Amino acid sequence: MKSAVETLNPTRVRLTVEVPFEELKDSLDAAYKKINQQVTVKGFRKGKVPARVIDQRFGRGAVLEEAVNDALPKFYTDAVNEAELSVLGQPEVDITELKDGETLNFTAEVDIRPAIEIPDFSGIEVEVDAVEVTDEDVDKAVEELRERFASTSPVERAAEDGDVVTIDLEAKVDGEVLEDGVASDVSYTIGSGELLEGIDDAVKGLEAGGEATFTSELKGGSAAGKEAEVTVKVSQVAARELPELDDEFAQLASEFDTIEELRADSRKRLENMKQYDQATQAQERVLEKLLELVEVPVPEKLLEDEVNTRKHNLEHHQLGQMGLDLAKYLEIQGKSEEEFETETREAAVKGIKTQFVLDELVKQEKLNVNQEELTEHLMRRAASSGMSPTSSPRPSSRAARFRSWSARSPAARPWPSWSRRPRSRTPTARSSTSTTKRTRPSPPRPRPRRPPPRRRPRAEPRQR
Repeated sequence: MKSAVETLNPTRVRLTVEVPFEELKDSLDAAYKKINQQVTVKGFRKGKVPARVIDQRFGRGAVLEEAVNDALPKFYTDAVNEAELSVLGQPEVDITELKDGETLNFTAEVDIRPAIEIPDFSGIEVEVDAVEVTDEDVDKAVEELRERFASTSPVERAAEDGDVVTIDLEAKVDGEVLEDGVASDVSYTIGSGELLEGIDDAVKGLEAGGEATFTSELKGGSAAGKEAEVTVKVSQVAARELPELDDEFAQLASEFDTIEELRADSRKRLENMKQYDQATQAQERVLEKLLELVEVPVPEKLLEDEVNTRKHNLEHHQLGQMGLDLAKYLEIQGKSEEEFETETREAAVKGIKTQFVLDELVKQEKLNVNQEELTEHLMRRAASSGMSPTSSPRPSSRAARFRSWSARSPAARPWPSWSRRPRSRTPTARSSTSTTKRTRPSPPRPRPRRPPPRRRPRAEPRQR
């Protein structure tokens, strides 16, 4: 086999490959054997039809086509390896000549990873935010911990801000109850802003058994974006009670004996998180400076694939979980489709360039990841998503969550998809390629003190 490489542009090449016909022998034998197993010829047992009979009955062309399709991947791979190319994606193959008994010639155009020269980056300087933990930060962290240990108790009075109410919901559009517009035993904290707009005003002042109707725009489900008449019925009102911030709370919520020790530990954890954020900020800003110094051509086909993948991830994963479609999302963001396309393309270009530069740095600096670093990374990713490193993720589709709705206890049931407000954070079209952004670890929760193990009383010996 002979091959030659023609550079079409910095990110695309054309391979020209010439294969002597004798190198197709193994593929031809395999083609005859495969066709033999698929056809039936009178007078011959299955799988025992001679090659000449197959040529007469089905044509030599069918055998050659099968043999070439089988052999092309191997010859293409050999040509790529011989030229030491770093290819991206699938090639466009064109068979230019096929002479039975003589030769097979073909060309293959494919995108390649561009050659990049990394300049000296030791002189790059950037500014980052200082690490500072204030008393207010510590107070907020302790208060969040306190919120997690809040208890509720039913009360016989009208619902107020901060109360937890158990409610039934029914949504109607044009006077008709929606197929997915009924939900029972939904637990909601008044003032949290996590359900439909207008629900707080509707339930405040209602006692158990009270009912109210209000109008709101549905946030998801079969009638997303439409105005609906929503009826809410309160079945229970419960007041939230927060524990006192004292030594007893510290012993309940953590491994510490005093509230001062708990606050000191919270400060230390916050400092660690801010130091991590500072390191992440430094990494991102240094990388931005480096990208300004490096010329990185981007393969057009790879760019188109990346843009499409980012749009797919946004529309079918992030927005789907929020009960939004792309049009509604753009309306909320105040962007046109053209602006969205431009931003997505720019983000894709930056992502590809970043990956190319980082890959070249890894190669140039001969970097690798040991098992300890990999384990630490997985632990951080698991902590940031609230999962155990050994657990499997839950199904995230709305259909899966809705099917499991009725199997859960009333207090743990999720809200119907049409009632959830979009989260405050702005979703972005995420890349399918590996990302350079470091995962921020979530603050570890203080470990509750475990009671000492009980000792079983020693059994008295029986008297004989």
